[in-house]
Order: sequence, then C-alpha cells, then structure tokens
Amino acid sequence: SFSTLALTERCDGQVLEVALNTPPANILSAQMIGELRTLLASERAPSKRKAIVLAGAGAHFCYGASVPEHRAGEVGAMLPQFHGLIDDLLSHPVTSIARVSGRCLGGGFELALGCSLLFADESARFAVPEIQLGVFPPVAAVLLPQMGAAALAPRLVLSGETVDAALLERFGLLAARTPTGEAGAAVDAWIEKHLLPRSAASLRCAHRALRASLLAHYHAQIGSAERLYLDELMATHDANEGIAAFMDKRAAVWTDA
Repeated sequence: SFSTLALTERCDGQVLEVALNTPPANILSAQMIGELRTLLASERAPSKRKAIVLAGAGAHFCYGASVPEHRAGEVGAMLPQFHGLIDDLLSHPVTSIARVSGRCLGGGFELALGCSLLFADESARFAVPEIQLGVFPPVAAVLLPQMGAAALAPRLVLSGETVDAALLERFGLLAARTPTGEAGAAVDAWIEKHLLPRSAASLRCAHRALRASLLAHYHAQIGSAERLYLDELMATHDANEGIAAFMDKRAAVWTDA
C-alpha cells in the first residue's frame, strides 16, 4: 500500500487509475517519487492492463516537486530520482494518460509531459516556474522542444509564466481539452472506444515503438541537463538564494554570478 497514492482498478483490471493523493497541492515529494517508481516497476510485466491514468486528488493535479528538497544538500538525491521516474514513464510498455485539472506546475507538468496522452480541462493551468527561483526544469527543457513545442519551450522555460490548456492545445501537446470537470469523462470515453477493444499485448508493442524516439532523445540529453543543474547551477549563489528566498517568503537578491 502507498501513503501518497490512491489506486483504483477499473474495467475489470484493464485500467489502473493512480491519484496523486496529498491534496490540495499533491507535492511530488521524495516519498511520492519513490512510490510512483515502485508502482510503475510493478506494472511492467505483461498483463491485461491497457492504460494507467494519472490524476490529482482534489482540485489540482500537482504543484511540483518539494521546494525544500531543491536545497543544495537534498537536490543531489531528489533530482536523479525524479529523472529516473520520467525514464520509467517514457519507457513503460503500458499507455499512460495524464488527466489534468487545476494547477499543473514544475515537476507536476513534467510528469504530465512524460505521459503518452495529456487530457486537460479548462481549469488547468500549466507552468514551469523554476527560473523564478533561480533554477530550471531539466525534463521540460529536454522534452518540450522534441514534442512539437519548439516555440513554446523557450517561452515557458525562460519565463516561468503560467498558461492555459488552450495554448498547450495549439502547440499539439493535448489529446483533448474539455470543459471544467469533464476531463474524466473524456478520458473514460477515449479508453472505452480506442483501448478496451484492442489486445493488451498488441497495445504494449505499439506503445513501445511509439515512445522509442522520445525515449532515445531523453536518454541522450537528460544526463547532461542534470549535470548542468547539479554541478554548475547549484554552485552559483543565485540558485541557492532563489530557493532560500522562496522558503523565506521574500524577494530574491541576485548577484548574477
């Protein structure tokens, strides 16, 4: 059993719903990252599973990773584990679907980007605000330019601005955009129409082929992005100042060096 996740099997076990279950923020703590990795590992063996649906308990998907775990003494342990989680998701044989309402920020947005399909309703708000804390989002920096969002990637990563589902849809990042509160029904209908009638074994093979190029790109780039973050960025005054300022609820004072 998991302390940060709530699991629901549906459609005679063909669908597993996974709720990030620490509302309201559903923070991707080290504990939750570890539980998600354990769960995904347990789901790799061939089975009748046709979809894993990730959602947030309550009004929001996820506010992102824990800011205290970004501090110099902790980020060296947290970041590689989070990057491993995204690898687990990208390399997973079962189709993954992110169902997003409310805030989907930082590592939460990166987790959603790592899923095979992204459904969002009109309440959804997306951002990678890391730059405002003096750091940057390695997964978004690596994946977004590769996902048809080449023009959107620098806009989001360099600004940290919050955008709505309509903008993500315009850049081809959404499978569907629904009225507020209707993303769940849209995901259910899509699974029922397109996945449940198919062979689980066939879907797994198709899915592995589908994800291979994005996975190869991730493997080629994430290591250098992680080293840039841990070795160069965290050695600067400003990265540590930005995290400290956020935790102290004050404006950061940059030295630009």
